[in-house]
Amino acid sequence: MVKKKIAFVLAVFCATVLLKAVQKPVFLAYYAADAAQASVGEWLGVVWHGLTLDSTVAGYVTALPLLLALVSLWVRLPGSIWRRVLTGYFVLVATVTAVIFAVDVELYQHWGFRLDATILIYLTDPEEAMASVDFWLGVRQTLLAVAYAALMVWVYRLVCRLFDGEPLRRRAALPWSLVLLLLAGCDFLAIRCGLGASVANVSKAYFSANMFLNHAATNPVFSFLTSLGDHTDYAAEYPFFDEAGREERFARLRGNDPSAAAPERVLTTSRPNVVVVILESFARTVMDADVGGLPVMPNMQRLKGEGIWFENFFANSFRTDRGEVAILSGFPAQTRMSIMKLPAKSRNLPSLARSLSGAGYATGFSYGGDLNFTDQASYMYATGWQQLTWQKDLRFDTPPADWGYDDAVMCDWFADRVIALSGKGEPFLAGMLTLSSHRPFDVPFSKFDDKELNAFAFSDECVGRMVDKLKASPAWDNLLLVLVADHGYPWPRSLSYNEPLRHRIPMIWLGGAVAAPRVVDTYASQIDICATILGQLGIDHSDFDYSKDIFAPTPPRKFAYYTFNDGFGVVDASGEAVWDATSGKAVSETAPGLLDIGRTMLQTTYVDIGNR
Repeated sequence: MVKKKIAFVLAVFCATVLLKAVQKPVFLAYYAADAAQASVGEWLGVVWHGLTLDSTVAGYVTALPLLLALVSLWVRLPGSIWRRVLTGYFVLVATVTAVIFAVDVELYQHWGFRLDATILIYLTDPEEAMASVDFWLGVRQTLLAVAYAALMVWVYRLVCRLFDGEPLRRRAALPWSLVLLLLAGCDFLAIRCGLGASVANVSKAYFSANMFLNHAATNPVFSFLTSLGDHTDYAAEYPFFDEAGREERFARLRGNDPSAAAPERVLTTSRPNVVVVILESFARTVMDADVGGLPVMPNMQRLKGEGIWFENFFANSFRTDRGEVAILSGFPAQTRMSIMKLPAKSRNLPSLARSLSGAGYATGFSYGGDLNFTDQASYMYATGWQQLTWQKDLRFDTPPADWGYDDAVMCDWFADRVIALSGKGEPFLAGMLTLSSHRPFDVPFSKFDDKELNAFAFSDECVGRMVDKLKASPAWDNLLLVLVADHGYPWPRSLSYNEPLRHRIPMIWLGGAVAAPRVVDTYASQIDICATILGQLGIDHSDFDYSKDIFAPTPPRKFAYYTFNDGFGVVDASGEAVWDATSGKAVSETAPGLLDIGRTMLQTTYVDIGNR
C-alpha cells in the first residue's frame, strides 16, 4: 500500500521529466534547417542538458501529488475524491504546458528566444495580439497543443493508477510520513537544481557556443514562469559597474555633451515641416533582396539615391513599442521589458514631439490600427503629440485588415493629410506607422511566391506612391521626410536573432528641405534620430542623454547599440560585440571596448528607468 504511494510520487516526477524532454526533438524538428547544422551529439546534448530544467519543472509538478500522498497516510477519503482532484490537477498541468509549448515553438522564429513574461505585455490587448495570427497558423498550433495535452493526460492517467488513497494506522503512518518528507526534500533539491549556491535558472541549460542549441535545451514553462515578476528593481538589474564607474563611462558616451561642436548642415532651412514615417519591419536584408532578378523593394532602392541615405543604421530592438520609443524619444530599448508599458515612467521621457511643440510646431500621429495596443496612445499623448488619429477615427470604403487599414489606404490618406497641413502655413510634425508588412502578411499583392516578401513588396509600393504624391505637391518644397523602420525582421530564416545584421534597418531623409543627396557611412541607431533632427533645426536637445547628432563631429564616439531579449549588441566601424546576459558571456567580440560600451548603455538605461 505505502509502496504504491511512493511509486506514484516517483512516477509523477519521472513521467513529467520525460514529457518535458519530448519537447526537445519536436522543437528541433520544427526548426530543422537550424538543427541540421548541428551534429547528432549536439542534438543529444540538447536533450541531456535540458533535463536540468525539465527536472526543476517536474519538481514543481510533483509537489502537490506528493502532498496528497502524505495526507492520504492520515486521512480517509473516498477514492473518487482522490481521483477527481488528481485528474483535475493533471489536466490543468497538461493544458498550461501544452499551450505554452505550442505558442513558444512558433514565436521563437520571430522573437529569437524561448517564451517568457514578455508576451504578457502584448496579451493585455488580445484582439490586437491575435491579429498577428492567421487562421491556419492558429489551427496548426491548436492541434499541436491538443495533441501534446492529450499525450500528457494519457500518461498521467496511467500514473494515477498507482495512487492508493488508503490511510495507515497512526503508528505506521508516522515513519512512512518521514519517508515521504525525505522525498519532499529530494523534490525540493530538484526544484532548486541541486545543493550548489546557484539555484535553477535558464543558464543551467546552456552548454554550447551555438545559441540555438542552448535555446532548444531551455524549458519554455520554466522560462515563462520564472520571468514573471522580473524587473521590479530596475537600477539593480545589470550591475556591471559601481555607480561612479558607470557615470564616468557614460559621460564619454552621452550625446548631449554641452561642449559638443555644431553639426554639419544638411538641410536648406531650419524650420522645415517634419514628417516621420515608421515602416513596419523594414529590414535591410529584405530591402536588399531580389528574387529572380526582381528587387523586393524597388521604391526604397530608388529613394535611397534621391535623398540622404544612412548606410550603417540599426534598430535598437526587435519590437515596435521599443522601436517607437527609440525613434521618438531617443531612449534605448530594454531587454525583457518595455518602458512604453510603464506610463508613470514613459511620460517623463524626452520626445521629438514635445521639443518641436515647444518650438511652435503642431504635432500629430496617425496609424491605421489601434494605438491602444502596448499603450502607444498613452505614451504619445504624454510625450507631446497633440493629435492622434487611428482606426476608430477613420472611415474608408474598404474594410480594415486584421491589424487595421492597409498601407494602400493609409499612405494615400496620409499624403493628403500632409499636403493639407502644409497649406495652413504653420510648421508641423506628422508621424505615421505602417502596418501591412506585419504578420499575417495578408495583402492584395502577388509579385512573389513568398507570402512575407509579397507583404514587404506591397508596403514598398504604397510608400513609393506616397512619396511620389508628396513630391508632386507644393508641400515638398519645405518638407523633411524621414523614412525609418521600427525594427528588423528575421529574413532569411538563417539570420540569428542577436547578430547585428538582424537589426540593420534603412533610414532615408527626403524632401525639398534636403540640400543634396548623399550617403552617410556613420554608424548610428534609432536613438540618434531625435538629436540629429533637432540639431538641424537648431533646437536644444540637452534632455536627450542617449541621442547623438549623427552630423556632429566626434567625440562622442559614434556607434550603434541594440538589445534583444536578454542581452545587447554594439557595432561600429571597428567591429562588433554581442553579449548574452543569460549565459553571462560574449557571443562575439571583434573590437576592443565595445563590450564596455554595451554594458554601460544597458546598465545606464535601467538605472535611468529606476530613477524615473
